[in-house]
Amino acid sequence: MNDEGTTIVKINLKCGIWTLAIAMSLGLGGGAAIGAPFFQDQGPDYSNNKVYKQGMREGQSDHARNRDHSKKRHFKKDEDQKAYEAGYQKGHGN
Repeated sequence: MNDEGTTIVKINLKCGIWTLAIAMSLGLGGGAAIGAPFFQDQGPDYSNNKVYKQGMREGQSDHARNRDHSKKRHFKKDEDQKAYEAGYQKGHGN
């Protein structure tokens, strides 16, 4: 190979490395943006649940009266208890 051939190989190698570096940085950056919602601490959506709404009302009422859990509620279903607590916390401002 002559000097011109090795120069072309060096240029192609440099372009290839830069292209790979850019592609990797875009891939990692895009992956982080896409994966970000999975790291947020979001529970189930109880907004249409009547027990959640009850908890929200009681939480707002307790907040207005500067109380904390003035009514102790216990539900048979674990899911209802979680919905009530989520509503209460949101209504109370926590």
